Amino acid sequence: MHEYQPPLDRMAAASRYLLAALPLALYGVLLVTLSGRAPVTPEAITELLADMGIGAAGLVLLRWRRDKPWQIALATALLTVVSTTAAGPALVAYVSFGTHRAWRRLVPIAAVLWTCLVASTRWQGTDQLTIAYAVGFAFVIGGLTLFAFYLRGRRDLAAAQRAAELSASLQRVERAKLAERLKIAHEMHDVLAHRISLLAMLAGGLAYRTDLSAGETRETALAIQENAHQSLNELRAVLGTLRNDGGRQAPQPTLGQLDDLFDEVRAAGQQVEVADAIDERESLPAQTGRHAYRIVQEALTNARKHAPPGSRVRAELGGRPGHGLRIRVSNPAPFGTSAGPGARLGLVGLAERTRMAGGTLSHAVQDGRFVLDARLPWEA
Repeated sequence: MHEYQPPLDRMAAASRYLLAALPLALYGVLLVTLSGRAPVTPEAITELLADMGIGAAGLVLLRWRRDKPWQIALATALLTVVSTTAAGPALVAYVSFGTHRAWRRLVPIAAVLWTCLVASTRWQGTDQLTIAYAVGFAFVIGGLTLFAFYLRGRRDLAAAQRAAELSASLQRVERAKLAERLKIAHEMHDVLAHRISLLAMLAGGLAYRTDLSAGETRETALAIQENAHQSLNELRAVLGTLRNDGGRQAPQPTLGQLDDLFDEVRAAGQQVEVADAIDERESLPAQTGRHAYRIVQEALTNARKHAPPGSRVRAELGGRPGHGLRIRVSNPAPFGTSAGPGARLGLVGLAERTRMAGGTLSHAVQDGRFVLDARLPWEA
């Protein structure tokens, strides 16, 4: 099995045949020139035509030089013993063979080609002329060998560049996939952490409060059921992006749904105070509004998970075009909480989301309250 060789375009293939046919064309010109001058003997014409016929056969053999490289190189080299015009196909076949073969496989073919070329001149002149031909052919074959290795180096470099480009393209695809997975992971965390913390708070009320009436117990159980259904629906919406076949995605929450979020958590028992001072909120980009919604949602979830039961959470929203959007959420910090609880995975994911949106996020304990402060860009 021979080595893979890159395909040639039509121009490259035609140029090789033109070079191989050059001696044949010169002989054709010589034949026409001789026939127009002094009478030429039939033997001379027959000899010229026979030489040209063998050269044409060598051109035909070049058709298989890539499928059977050493066989064609050897066959065309042998034809040069009896045909001068076969030298063109022989040299082209030798270069083609040399561009894809190592020294140890090329040297025998080079030796055969040199021997055949020298043998073709043995009966055409004196010994001194034969020696001159031998030296000249040695230089020609040596030059063609270097040229073949030069072509092989260029092809190897082009192949390496193509491999590098393919590798870079595959890496870009993998990075895009990883970024999408991270995006989905963030969405799943934001959605599920919010819903499950609500379920935990509602279930905790049922477990520890013994003064609830039957109606209040039923309302709490219905709220748990509703939040469980909402969890499943939102989880399906997020996981649907993994199977997305180009169809329309479910609408994502924006700043306009914050009031619904506040009503929802209040209905579940979380005490939330809201101070909304956003100007020209209708001009806020939808993507920024989506990030703002998730930041507030995660901040409320964090308060339910870590603040003392029954704590009052305060959410302050402000900003306008050209000055950015600010979100500040605070809640009482449990006793012994240190500043900047960065080990919490929710806050780590929230910081990453804010960074990807081009904003900044800080959190610390101030005057006994845990304060989360996020700033998002809002172009004028």
